[in-house]
Amino acid sequence: MPLHIIEEANRCLQCRRPLCQKGCPVHTSIPEVIRLFKDHDLEDAGEILFENNPMSVICSIVCNHGSQCEGHCVQGRKGNPIHFSAIETYVSESYLGRDMHRIVESKAAPNGHAAAIIGSGPAGMVVAIKLALAGCEVTMFEQKPKIGGVLEYGIPEFRLPKTYVEKYRELLVALGVQMRTATTIGGALKIEDLLRDGYDAVFVGTGAWRARTLGIKGQARGNVFFGIDYLVNPDDCEIGRNVAVIGVGNVAMDVARTALRKGARHVTLFSNWGGVSATSEEVEFAELDGAQIEYGLSVIAVDDKGPIFKRSILGENGVFEGMSDETVHFDADTTIFCVSQVPKNKLVLTTKGLEPTDKGTLIVDENGMTTVPGVFAAGDVVTGPKTVVHAVAGAKLAAEGMLRYMGVAEAAATEA
Repeated sequence: MPLHIIEEANRCLQCRRPLCQKGCPVHTSIPEVIRLFKDHDLEDAGEILFENNPMSVICSIVCNHGSQCEGHCVQGRKGNPIHFSAIETYVSESYLGRDMHRIVESKAAPNGHAAAIIGSGPAGMVVAIKLALAGCEVTMFEQKPKIGGVLEYGIPEFRLPKTYVEKYRELLVALGVQMRTATTIGGALKIEDLLRDGYDAVFVGTGAWRARTLGIKGQARGNVFFGIDYLVNPDDCEIGRNVAVIGVGNVAMDVARTALRKGARHVTLFSNWGGVSATSEEVEFAELDGAQIEYGLSVIAVDDKGPIFKRSILGENGVFEGMSDETVHFDADTTIFCVSQVPKNKLVLTTKGLEPTDKGTLIVDENGMTTVPGVFAAGDVVTGPKTVVHAVAGAKLAAEGMLRYMGVAEAAATEA
């Protein structure tokens, strides 16, 4: 056990009103987990983490801890916050590994209800786990060849090893979840077919996989990629030595760092204002890897030599206020756009009554149910691009809503 993790645990003040827990989107019982960890009770600590957040081990690695749990730690006011993420990783890895049998053994008896999960990203996996543990028969449908969604196809290996996704696949199999990969719902099969074939409830967790375009000339050229598409399989993309990345969010940082690992010699990210939207940690890593950031340049087109910009007019605090007449051409073999993404509309177009917002995300009620009875949703398809832990929070709500809708929650309460 790394000594620094023990030292971090010993620094915890066990606050009566833990701000770290308040800062966590899923309100992890951080002081209790640390107390159990110090008592060498890894099993119970792991159980608390997993029951509250089945993606605990993932979140411990990819979460923006500086603005959430660790950013709210009182120790950080005058010094360094407790690095709970390191403790959470250690405990969660142990629980998901050697104690997986405890999870499987806690599964309830079959309750006679069946649910379909569309999409196998963080939200889909959380709902599948929750429903399977409640005794439901669960089938997961995934369009791509492997499950995992953004964990498999969006977050680079150097940030999140794919072995973690494989561990969740093992858990889902052990829980009896059936997985139909390379299967698109909204194509040959539609949501109405799932409801027809005996599924009592359907969950949609298809994420936001359509790149947002800027409507500028050149985005259809052969020397252009969209970041969300590039990260799916960067080995198949020829990008050359000089790469321009349009955007300065976390996806842009992942793209820049990936490009540098896949042969690019020079990677430059472009912000149209005076700052970045990525976390400071991600920016530091990107710059450490060799990426450079240019500020105050607004892309207006891409030609065969690279992106063309106009100098931005910046106001107070670097806020974008418009574009000047000054044009700047940047030489690049490849230009990669990372300016956010939106959900695909295949399910909306093929499902009667399924209503989206004006941003293309699905409308849900307080139970996570969409405008179609029995069809629930959570994650990026509802919120737009957010973090894994926010997907978990929505998925937990939707799973509870699905159990109530199917009458499972009420039945369990009656038996108790």
